[in-house]
Amino acid sequence: MSATLRKHAGRMFAGGTEAPETARPLRHVAIIMDGNGRWAKARGVSRLEGHQQGVEAARRAVETARELGLTHVTLYSFSTENWNRPDWEVRHLMGLLRRFFEDDLAKLADEGVRVRIIGDRQTLPRDLVALVEDAERRTADNTGHTLQIAFNYGGRDELVRAASKLAAQAASGEIDPAAIDEAALTDALDTKGAPDPDLIIRTSGEQRISNFLLWQAAYAEFVFLDCFWPDFGRDEFIAAVEQYQRRERRYGGRLEEDA
Repeated sequence: MSATLRKHAGRMFAGGTEAPETARPLRHVAIIMDGNGRWAKARGVSRLEGHQQGVEAARRAVETARELGLTHVTLYSFSTENWNRPDWEVRHLMGLLRRFFEDDLAKLADEGVRVRIIGDRQTLPRDLVALVEDAERRTADNTGHTLQIAFNYGGRDELVRAASKLAAQAASGEIDPAAIDEAALTDALDTKGAPDPDLIIRTSGEQRISNFLLWQAAYAEFVFLDCFWPDFGRDEFIAAVEQYQRRERRYGGRLEEDA
């Protein structure tokens, strides 16, 4: 393993194998977890089984992110548009989040993971909101790694809520409207305090952002994978990271060799 990798990716993977060679810091990976339903259809099983296998893939992704030494990983779990799905499927997805708190939270807390839920909580069931708040409270002081779960989340909705918050503060005289800038809007978002994603991965072969982290993704790199989400594992995660590491990030500028 190179010294650069030790610095930026943290440590060797479990089992003694080496993480991919990298010369670029990678702190935050966000993932659009897509393809549970198509995975299930291709195997002749129920969509519920597809979602359950998607949970297993999420666990693998979180573990791989920790092995890579990432400071943040964000999983797009339930979008504001997902309310248009059948009631039985929505109830099942809500139940999966409840079971996540029941089955995984204690382990994550013990491992020093901070859990954050981003998205609109106003329309979620009260018991689920209570679980969310308890999870955030229990892990608030953890500093090892941050897991953000985007649940009932939409990028446009987040921007509208942030704008409404700033407008209310301006109307009350708490802030000067003329002082509202990019930093002020960033601080009004659900992701306040988290770095913008360096890399966004989407599975299932689709190549669109689907209303995910619209503000935060301004300079992110995207990797689109053909595999369905339940098939996403450690190898797929590492392959996406390797793609990221081969790219040149200019942020609107240019490299010296381009001059």
